[in-house]
Amino acid sequence: MARILNYGSLNIDHVYSVPHIVRPGETISAVGFKDFPGGKGLNQSVAMARAGAMVFHAGKIGNDGEFLKKILVADGVDCTWLKNSRSPNGSAIIQKDADGQNAIICYAGSNGEISPAEIDEVLDHFQEGDILVSQNEISNVPYLIEMAGKRGMRIAFNPSPIDDTVLHMDLSPVSWLIINETEGYGLTGEEEPGKIVKSLITRYPRMAVILTLGEDGSMYCQGDMILRQEAYRFGVRDTTAAGDTFLGYFLGTYELEGDVKAALDMAARAAGIAVSREGAVPSIPGVEEVR
Repeated sequence: MARILNYGSLNIDHVYSVPHIVRPGETISAVGFKDFPGGKGLNQSVAMARAGAMVFHAGKIGNDGEFLKKILVADGVDCTWLKNSRSPNGSAIIQKDADGQNAIICYAGSNGEISPAEIDEVLDHFQEGDILVSQNEISNVPYLIEMAGKRGMRIAFNPSPIDDTVLHMDLSPVSWLIINETEGYGLTGEEEPGKIVKSLITRYPRMAVILTLGEDGSMYCQGDMILRQEAYRFGVRDTTAAGDTFLGYFLGTYELEGDVKAALDMAARAAGIAVSREGAVPSIPGVEEVR
């Protein structure tokens, strides 16, 4: 089994339950508040580990984030390359409405302190054929992907949040691009799913594109192959970690079984369970429940 290195974010999620997502200039009262461990990197590492993969997490936690490391370790994630910072940890303010939809503001904190030298130090311990997973919630992502590509690592990239850094990146080293419709529009200017994936595959013919479509399931496109996966519905309470759960279970299952269809189905089942629960990490199911 190849090793999976997730060089990713770790956040403290401040979740406010609201009657509706706040509009510009509006002040509303929250009906509930909870803190959760989160960050796309942490969520994805936990999901991959719970799917059964061998996961290493690299990144930085702040002076208030030690409990996030404990969560990773409890799920069997190797945190050898997780460094400490004296700065505040990365955080997110999340509005969650009565239908389970959310709006998120991220603060980079310690996630924004990762240097090229630190990236080189970590990547020196990995080799050709290993997998790098990353998101756009840490600093120096273009450098990370470039250097991992030069080492022959397979790269899974979730370009969230979309910003100018992502729009000007060379994504040719990426093996799997995992995106939702909003991110697909940001990368291509297209709104229709088929046009999104066609645009990306034309630009990067060696890349596999996994496009998640919420209640409409997902699409997997690589070369001339197009696979569609239905969504599993168990009721919606909180969609916060749905995409991260999907990504983690897809990669974890694919690395264990080598079967794209099986990986898509497991990912859909896991994401369906996750949205039926509150929180990010607490909502991610274990592999036996998913099966």
